[in-house]
Amino acid sequence: MFSIRALALSLALFTTAASAGKRGLAWPFYNAPLDPGVLNNGQGQVVAIYDWETFAPPSTNGNGGLGFIGTQRCMDCDSSPVAQLAARQAQQGWATVFSLNEPDQAGISPSAAADWYVQWINPLAIKKALPAISSSANPGQGLDWLNSMINACAGRCFADYINLHWYGNSFPEFQNYIIGAHNRFPQFNVVITEFALQNPSGGQSAQVAFYRQAFAWLDAQPWVILYFPFVATSPALLQANDAAAASFVGTGSTLYNNNGSPSAVGNLMF
Repeated sequence: MFSIRALALSLALFTTAASAGKRGLAWPFYNAPLDPGVLNNGQGQVVAIYDWETFAPPSTNGNGGLGFIGTQRCMDCDSSPVAQLAARQAQQGWATVFSLNEPDQAGISPSAAADWYVQWINPLAIKKALPAISSSANPGQGLDWLNSMINACAGRCFADYINLHWYGNSFPEFQNYIIGAHNRFPQFNVVITEFALQNPSGGQSAQVAFYRQAFAWLDAQPWVILYFPFVATSPALLQANDAAAASFVGTGSTLYNNNGSPSAVGNLMF
């Protein structure tokens, strides 16, 4: 059973997130050999972890001392049944919940997402993020999809954050996208749960230069609450388990080396 002490720890971690640290680990399901605590130096820069699921992250060290954020990534998943969402939140004591993962790319209509959100996410008495959207500029996708969902909510959807994904070619492009999203939806704070350069020719060195700029800028924006570079795994694990992502982003943005130590990008998290 979830304890009062664990709840206090979870809330304390997210107080830290709001006041000092904003960085988090996007933790894939195949990360059982890795330790999230390697990227938690105890000084508050890295405060959160999520795994696209509502079950605890598979690892060698639990949550690594980080605040876990449950994610109901699809309307009803075999791995994360929506009927168990409230029970898992109560048992594990999350302070925040993330919802649908890129429904704008999955054929889920904004109106269906709004009704689903009201039924399943609204009842959770914790911080809530609207569905994570892609950075697609195609009509009806990305920010357009989110705008349509908010309109379909008609004031019924309780939310604290918009949830953004971004893949592109430069820091100015990233910065313009995030500012544009914030300006379009100023009533919400922002979490960014996936972002990286899209397979840059400069490989890891290009990702390091990008993240160095991005982290400093994100830390300075009071309306950005949490951000999660893609992705908290190693090159070998990414290639073996998600070839599509390895091709799309490259392996230079991974936060771990193959031996489980922090990569050049991972070292930026401290």
